[in-house]
Amino acid sequence: MILFRGYKLLLHLLLSLVALPSSAQFQADNFIEKLLKKHPERFAELLKDPDKYQIQILYTKIDRNRKNEPHFTTHRYHVNNAQYFYPASTVKLPAVALAFEKLNKLGIDKNTPMFTGADRPEQTAVKSDSTAENGLPSVAHYAKKILLVSDNDAFNRLYEFIGQEEFNDSLHKKGFTNVRITHRLESPIGPENNRYTNPIRFEKDGKVVFEQPAKYATKELKSPQPILRGKGYMKGDELVNEPFDFSSKNYFALEDQHRLLKTLFFPDETPASQRFNLTPDDYRFMYQYMSQFPVETSFPEHYTDDYYDGYAKFLLFGATKTRLPRHIRLFNKVGDAYGFLLDNAYIADFEKGIEFMLTAVIYCNEDEIFNDNKYDYDTVGFPFMANLGKTIFEYELSRKRANRPDLSRFEVEYDK
Repeated sequence: MILFRGYKLLLHLLLSLVALPSSAQFQADNFIEKLLKKHPERFAELLKDPDKYQIQILYTKIDRNRKNEPHFTTHRYHVNNAQYFYPASTVKLPAVALAFEKLNKLGIDKNTPMFTGADRPEQTAVKSDSTAENGLPSVAHYAKKILLVSDNDAFNRLYEFIGQEEFNDSLHKKGFTNVRITHRLESPIGPENNRYTNPIRFEKDGKVVFEQPAKYATKELKSPQPILRGKGYMKGDELVNEPFDFSSKNYFALEDQHRLLKTLFFPDETPASQRFNLTPDDYRFMYQYMSQFPVETSFPEHYTDDYYDGYAKFLLFGATKTRLPRHIRLFNKVGDAYGFLLDNAYIADFEKGIEFMLTAVIYCNEDEIFNDNKYDYDTVGFPFMANLGKTIFEYELSRKRANRPDLSRFEVEYDK
């Protein structure tokens, strides 16, 4: 009987390993871990129980030759594509790139007014945008709001323009295979209704230049297995004492997020089949608004009063409300939801000639209850992100470079 139970256990383990895709295997080296252990005052508590905090980190060093061509060295800490985390607003960065790419394919300028219709009861229409300078909605203005302050409605409008099926197929064709984008954000409409996207039209000088009918995604996007996390969740005012199932939620593995960043900032170092079809102005636009502070923004006008410099800058700055230095820029996309805190950033210090890429996620949910609005971002997440950014930045300051990088490609002009 004991031998039989042992055989069954071994068989179960072998089948579990076979079921994982090759890209899902645990990946790490000890470079980042050694660096973290040098600062016990910053990381000792977190390193005591890495499983609790589910930390994953990707750090890419960048060295330039005399021609300014980059060479990349990537280090990993606990990176595991099979370890699910909720990607939150980090899914918005590929939405911007795909929306720009689709416009380029259609031959439409990103500032062209875009009007969204509504064919179903759960859908909402958009005829105007009071936050835009001309009062009209457009892909450019939605992208700006996404990159500056992570606006959820702006993402939903780009999701509707791209279409659920096209969103996923386009990323998969570019090699981003550990991605599943299934739903709008901050929307209660459910998995089935998220397969439907609104009719859309673009108008220029009062004439319709493109009309896209309502769409329905034919493929059901859902994990084949339940993804159970935590020990309970709130459903309205009631606590449900069972794990929360993320199987129908968005998925965007950290390694794919990091590679997306490299693709956008170093397209010439990316195979042609994996690049986005973006114009030089598209790249300039993304670099500007990924790094611009809300107070440097002309439109939407209220950003100057309602948002602070560190609002969407977690790494290095920990979402601080103090004024941030202008010579250091985070070209990044953050996310926070269900206790998962993320940042995906290309970081540059234009005074000291430093550049690197850093992507990280940490789980901050001590009570293991979802939807109770009791997450430990302030006490665990933001300090970790600030300390991680500082630790890598300090290492970058100390290491020798054969050549100072020319970062002029990323020095953009801000609104003000």
